[in-house]
Amino acid sequence: MTLHLVFKNSMYKIGHAMWPIFLFAYIATGQTLEQNIATVSKQIEGLKAAHDSLSGQLEDLKFQAVRHQLAAVGLPATPSCDEVIYHTAFALVYDESHEQAKWVAHLLLPDVATGTEGRTNDFRPDPLIKSGSAVDEDYALKTKAADGKTKTEGFGYDRGHLAPSADFRYSKKALSESYYYSNMSPQVPGLNRGRWSDLEDAMRSYCVRENTPLYIVTGGVLNSALSKLEQGANQVSIPQYYYKVVLDLEHQRAIGFLMPNAKCEFKLDHYCCSIDSIEKITGLNFFHKLPDDTEAALESASACSGWLPAQTKQEAEVLDPTTLPRNTFNTEQAAFYAGKRDEITVCGKVVSTKLSSKGNIFLNLDKPFPNHIFTVTIFKDQVSNFSYLPHEFLKDKTICIKGTVTKDANGVAGMIIKNESAIDVRD
Repeated sequence: MTLHLVFKNSMYKIGHAMWPIFLFAYIATGQTLEQNIATVSKQIEGLKAAHDSLSGQLEDLKFQAVRHQLAAVGLPATPSCDEVIYHTAFALVYDESHEQAKWVAHLLLPDVATGTEGRTNDFRPDPLIKSGSAVDEDYALKTKAADGKTKTEGFGYDRGHLAPSADFRYSKKALSESYYYSNMSPQVPGLNRGRWSDLEDAMRSYCVRENTPLYIVTGGVLNSALSKLEQGANQVSIPQYYYKVVLDLEHQRAIGFLMPNAKCEFKLDHYCCSIDSIEKITGLNFFHKLPDDTEAALESASACSGWLPAQTKQEAEVLDPTTLPRNTFNTEQAAFYAGKRDEITVCGKVVSTKLSSKGNIFLNLDKPFPNHIFTVTIFKDQVSNFSYLPHEFLKDKTICIKGTVTKDANGVAGMIIKNESAIDVRD
């Protein structure tokens, strides 16, 4: 039986780099074609297994470096009575009296741009908290119905992530660990799904845009006067405020954010503040391992300029809610009313329009596609109810529309309208 050596140079991805893999396939001329295919397939499987093993080693090394960097720069000053708990990609100090973390520190990496892991929703107790962390029953009442199914009745608060799960979407393990209850705090849905989520998005955008890691520390402002989730098993404290402090060490920039535990209706820059001011209300000392003069300069800065995504030429300023009449809302507020039966009025500027190939019309208010936040839909069979062509006449005009807010498959809020009486053109 004669053996022939087949040489092939293939490219395999390890981490973010492409590495050449030299594939030597020994083809036996005395075997059938099917046997030779099986031989090469087995060699490829071996290479894949080697790739997976190397990728795992690379991830472990990367997270070792993350934990080293957090310890060197990112952790607040910690008294000897507090134990720092390290997970794969974040660290925390747990406060047993409040059944949540005093703070959670993590390093947001540019890797987030290429991460593909999705939400796991595997909420569970943190096995590293010696006193025991919060549990499912702290956030919802679970009872078994007659049919054997479990019924869950929430207490009115979201299980709000401190270190966001999406910040770890490049690692299945790190993302899953973000669902430990030690990383949760009871947040009003209007905050957790609103401005708090916007803030997390903004920090990821900054990290990717600047291609730089960010040191981030997050927590609720904890004190003895806080109310508690009385129905819960461990009576978790309900913070009145949440903070996030952010350090871009490479560019020598830092900023703080402070938000009430409520639906926040102002733009993100309204909640910017200095890290010094957050230290005063929390009693924590952030980034204390920096040189004193550097720490003082960075932590006194309070300007939001550069931290938040720049407005594009097509985008319009979202209307100030305080200038709108009662029961009238801007395009960002509108999302809170999605799925409710109430009719409301939403105002904004038509910054982009589209007439689809099927004859349907779409009007995007304040932000154009694909970053749209509110879309008005007029179906083809309703266009005749208008005395003008909506996609042409309404372009660049500020309008108010009345109707029921819905959300599309991508979570974008909007309204479907049937005639021009639903639209009030303001300019």
